[in-house]
Parts: sequence; C-alpha cells; structure tokens
Amino acid sequence: MSSVERLEGLIARLERAAEQLRSGELSPDAAATMVEDCASLATQAAAELEQLTRAEVPAPAPGQDTLL
Repeated sequence: MSSVERLEGLIARLERAAEQLRSGELSPDAAATMVEDCASLATQAAAELEQLTRAEVPAPAPGQDTLL
C-alpha cells in the first residue's frame, strides 16, 4: 500500500469519526475515546504526509547547501 493510499485511508477514518462525534449519539466516554483515536490518526496522517513531502523534494544540487 502506498503512502497516498494510507493517507487517504486515514483521512476517511477521521471523516467517519467526525461524523459520529457531530451526531451527538456517543456517550461521553465513547466520545472521549473517539477523540483520543482521532489524535492518533492525525499523528499517523501527519507522518504519512511528511513522508510524501520528503519523497517529492529533490536533493539540492551539489554545492547548494541549505542556508541556516
């Protein structure tokens, strides 16, 4: 599975969780657990996005170091 596919899956899971939270049908404990799960999913999505970004950025040409 590619990073893009993993990222899309994580986004879909976050969207479903948001729908459930907005519905107001979850108990307070279930909602709290869902929020914790969303935080974990968001962290995973950020890691996938960072990996995609790094894969797309070409290495600098020789002699073209990053300025501090």
